[in-house]
Amino acid sequence: MPDNERSIKSEPLIDLLRELALDLRVTWNRYSDNIWRQIDSEVWMLTRNPWLMLQLASDKQLESMRADQSLRNWVEEQVTARRDALKSRGWFQKNYPTSSLKQVAYFSMEFGLSEALPIYSGGLGNVAGDQLKAGSDLGVPIIGVGLLYQQGYFRQAIDQNGYQRDLFPYNPPTWLPITAVRDADGELLRVELNFPDYKIYLRVWEVRVGRLRLYLLDSNDPSNMPMHRGITSELYGGGPELRLQQELVLGIGGWRLLRTLGYQPEVCHLNEGHAGFAVLERALAFMTDNGQHFEVALTATRPGNVFTTHTPVEAGFDRFSPDLMRLYLGWYATDKLGIRFRDLMALGRANPDDDAEQFNMAYLAIRGAGAVNGVSKLHGAVSRAIFQSLFPRWPVTEVPVGSVTNGVHTSSWDSEFADRLWSNACGQDRWMDTTEGTGDKIRALSDEAIWELRSENCHELVRFVRIRSQRQMASYGESKELIQNVNALFDQNALTIGFARRFASYKRPNLLLRDPERLARILKDFRHPVQLVIAGKAHPADEAGKEMIHEWIQFIRQPDIRRHAVFLVDYDMLLAERIVGGVDVWINTPRRPWEASGTSGMKILVNGGLNLSVLDGWWAEAYAPEVGWAIGDGKEHGDDPKWDAIEAEQLYTVLEQEVIAKFYRRDSDGVAREWIAMMRESMARLTPQFSANRTVREYTEKYYLPAAAAYRKREASHGALAREIERWRGAVAEHWGQVHFGPVQVETIGGVHRFRAQVYMGELSAEAVQVELYAEPLDGGPPLRQPMTRGESLLGILGGFAFNAAVPSSRPAVDYTPRIVPRKDDASTPLEAPQILWQR
Repeated sequence: MPDNERSIKSEPLIDLLRELALDLRVTWNRYSDNIWRQIDSEVWMLTRNPWLMLQLASDKQLESMRADQSLRNWVEEQVTARRDALKSRGWFQKNYPTSSLKQVAYFSMEFGLSEALPIYSGGLGNVAGDQLKAGSDLGVPIIGVGLLYQQGYFRQAIDQNGYQRDLFPYNPPTWLPITAVRDADGELLRVELNFPDYKIYLRVWEVRVGRLRLYLLDSNDPSNMPMHRGITSELYGGGPELRLQQELVLGIGGWRLLRTLGYQPEVCHLNEGHAGFAVLERALAFMTDNGQHFEVALTATRPGNVFTTHTPVEAGFDRFSPDLMRLYLGWYATDKLGIRFRDLMALGRANPDDDAEQFNMAYLAIRGAGAVNGVSKLHGAVSRAIFQSLFPRWPVTEVPVGSVTNGVHTSSWDSEFADRLWSNACGQDRWMDTTEGTGDKIRALSDEAIWELRSENCHELVRFVRIRSQRQMASYGESKELIQNVNALFDQNALTIGFARRFASYKRPNLLLRDPERLARILKDFRHPVQLVIAGKAHPADEAGKEMIHEWIQFIRQPDIRRHAVFLVDYDMLLAERIVGGVDVWINTPRRPWEASGTSGMKILVNGGLNLSVLDGWWAEAYAPEVGWAIGDGKEHGDDPKWDAIEAEQLYTVLEQEVIAKFYRRDSDGVAREWIAMMRESMARLTPQFSANRTVREYTEKYYLPAAAAYRKREASHGALAREIERWRGAVAEHWGQVHFGPVQVETIGGVHRFRAQVYMGELSAEAVQVELYAEPLDGGPPLRQPMTRGESLLGILGGFAFNAAVPSSRPAVDYTPRIVPRKDDASTPLEAPQILWQR
């Protein structure tokens, strides 16, 4: 018997169960579900929390489980599979065994990993959670850093009058799949953080996410004053001061925690600007270790920081007043960083000289990062326009913001039936490496296999909707007659449309309800029945969002609508999983371009669902007529109510004339061949492309690997290259005002434009800049940047030179403009040197 098998045979069953329950991997692979279901099937259905199930198990149940040899064998099999998976080489280890990338620290205000750990509110958390899971699948060495909220995000109830009620239940840590982190002496680890005139202590919790670890900071420590114990009480609650406190805990406390645990990540990934203070603490750590001043330390660490923005409007960034910043960070600037408070504030201001301007966390993140990206191609373009003010006179196309389109962790969102179909077609390890070839395997599936998936998914959704509706109807006092009639709710053969998201004005959740009578006719058509599943929360402070929920509830409670539409209360990950697993069509109606990416529609792809959406976020790059439907014209119209009316009309028309018609168009055998063809192509083409598997591989190859290499180069020899770059930046800033153009001549000969420009550098070295010709992009391509070659010195003029360049005359000479930009090997322009001079 192998040693590992002998070892597992001798381990107590309860220890094996704890090992499984404390790894969130069990929440997406489903193989151990039956173990937890037998403890209490109803609680398991409601929570999907293996650790809680163990806490609820009685001594009698545990004794019965210990006596069950078949159960013991099953548990051993699952534990063995887990341990083998953790030891196996992932995609990253296979492809980059000698990489300088050893650790990525991933900071996020929220993580949506499982309903068992409710520390998320929506899209940002889902993205973070799905990327951690995919990182585990692929073996990318990521360490998560976040906060443990005692109440998490709020829970939703609907009262008898159809209004949302906000609930804030406490989440005891003992119920959550987390473990307290201890130091080498076995004492509970605590991170200290200085606030004005007092110190707070942060407890540390560890979450296992397959191969990876997530660390959560928690201010609910008995040593703290009551008001400070509540800093991490609630996600996105309170006012600006609480938000600033939370972001200091996340950024400064988070980096300090990594140092305490002995981690030395080359890359720090800031998932939104909330974690921007990690930039400062990382620089401080470099100062301490290498004896450098702040400017050099920031320059040394900058290329190792990656900033992802999820915000599509400039007003959405966190800002803090100068007075509040001075209260919490004035001493930190002077005593720790060794800089003036005004210099710290300049990092978060568009205009460093405006003492009244608030501190913008996104600006701090950009100025402290070596790479910046949006979360879809469209959002990348939107973000370049938002941040252009930080790079004055630079063309918007050259504002240094790229994009990595979000994706979802497919194994977390596929239904039981979809998992079986994909496993049979593509193998159980289909998401553990590149997804090459998966699309062709799905395209090879028969119509019967695809339609069977649709039927099984919808049957399960109808069953769930009835059970859930019965529970929630009873909770707000509906009559016994209505509750008993719940089995008449929905039909598994009817077209099922899903719509679930945060209820906010820009998402326009009531666009489908703009003409209630028309919608009612669509739902009640007995020849082509349609049923609607709706869910979503409004932020507790969003009265407009709450009113939109109330409108839907009032519509659905009409006697002739009840059988055809349902609002499922308390939208969370567990409910989302059920809905996306069974709907035929997913509707999304944001105002373009205010949906940075959107991931809800991605979650239905693996299950065969189709999208009907505005051309915004991810759908702007995913849409094609053979995989779904689109509304809108692909342009921005703000919050114009006239355009809302136009898109509502488009939505109804597409539903009536295209979606419903295609679903019920059957051949002589009664099969919806055209619908099945769209399902198949959507699954094959879009599921791999919009998976977190692709997203994490793209982050790794596009950002993490280059960032790690650049950081290692700059931090070597106590930051020698960083000192050199900082001297260059200083020289450029000091002498830029002396740089100017003289006369520029151009002649066209033999199909070539030949440019000659006189340039005066003053005291700035010609080696510190690049003189080039610039031409605007054509047909959506990149701009043309043609370096000009330095020629002879201008006689009698210190720092004067002639620069020459030749370009094809296929474009008019007037298309080209000479310009001067800072340039240095291993430096990033304009991120690190935003100066630019155009020839007038």
